[in-house]
Amino acid sequence: MYLNTGHHLTYCTNIHPGETWEDVFHQLQTYLPSLKRKLSPDQPFGIGLRLSNKASEQILDGEHLNNFKRWLQEQGLYVFTMNGFPYGGFHHQAVKDGVHKPDWTTDERLTYTVRLARILAELLPEGMGGGISTSPLSYKPWFLEDDDSKIKSVFNQSTENLVSLVASLLQLKQETGKTIHIDIEPEPDGLLENSKEVINYYQQWLIPEGLKVLQELQGLTKDEAREAILHHIQVCYDVCHFALAYEKPAEAFAKLTHAGIKIGKIQLSAALKTSLPKNDVVTRGKLAETFACFAESTYLHQVVELNDDGQLCQYPDLTFALQHIRKPNAVEWRMHFHVPLFTQEYGGLQSTQEDIVEVLKLIQQKQLTTHLEVETYTWEVLPEDLKKDLSESIQRELEWVLATIKNTENAENSSAGRSRPHAITPR
Repeated sequence: MYLNTGHHLTYCTNIHPGETWEDVFHQLQTYLPSLKRKLSPDQPFGIGLRLSNKASEQILDGEHLNNFKRWLQEQGLYVFTMNGFPYGGFHHQAVKDGVHKPDWTTDERLTYTVRLARILAELLPEGMGGGISTSPLSYKPWFLEDDDSKIKSVFNQSTENLVSLVASLLQLKQETGKTIHIDIEPEPDGLLENSKEVINYYQQWLIPEGLKVLQELQGLTKDEAREAILHHIQVCYDVCHFALAYEKPAEAFAKLTHAGIKIGKIQLSAALKTSLPKNDVVTRGKLAETFACFAESTYLHQVVELNDDGQLCQYPDLTFALQHIRKPNAVEWRMHFHVPLFTQEYGGLQSTQEDIVEVLKLIQQKQLTTHLEVETYTWEVLPEDLKKDLSESIQRELEWVLATIKNTENAENSSAGRSRPHAITPR
């Protein structure tokens, strides 16, 4: 939905199972019209569309895409962002580190992403830009035991493919007039997982290689090539992921902006966290029992531990981390588990909800992006006592975001002693 702050707000449909286009469309028909009636009865309602590789191929067969476009028009729906991170199955199977396969060293990842861009260009309303979130190049633990030459090869091949992607997006813009940006999504154990690594990648790999190739092969000037790279390759700021890196939103945004790196999309998501009381073995044991309720076999649930010397220690999954919860110098745990946004308490654990509140405040002070997407994809694997009706849960999350934006907007207007002018919703 379009907000008077100038943002488009939706939720990511990767929360719904379905790897074929038939299954995806069925889920959209089941949930989207009802949510639109409840949340945006008088204005168009946006969709954060997730298509697997298989579904992205199938929607281009026959009249599927045209039929989908007609359905969107009839229902008052529109697609402005897509999730191109998970390539294959994302539900009802062990995903774990397979979510990074194929990575950006492969032709498969490039071909899939270009296909998504062409689909999005067909679906985007006139005059609107679109974004597609993607993997953070690869999965870091795959290369920890390799020598530097292997890691450099991964960066080099990933960069070649991303620069080729920029060239494809430039051509797509010429053909369709639609501007699409691909948004790299840093996450725990990704080859890129925090603002420092993202900035280093841009400065040491993406921009130098991109300038060379785009000037030589596309005939662009140096300034045109730089602008093309920074415009078409942006960052997906997943609030949960940056909280796991213990990065404060204002500081992360400032560093990325200073480096000239744009935020293509903000994914609103929350991680689990807890303080670890010093020399309290009993309490830590109880916390371990609570964390264990969130152990499941579908997704990776990395734990990032803050030690009393300010250093971070990272565990690849919750089951490994639980063996170390009694470490005497550990003072805080944060776990990669996208929990519902609308509460901070989970049976003695807390969430990083305050980071979302801070992000929603910051984006009203400075237009960092226009794309906001709730991404709580773990409804099926939550502990039983937290599982609720899915449609009601999605609605509750979006209503919480709307209420939080309104509260922060009112507080800002009150402190400024003036009212914010309202934007006109485009039709």
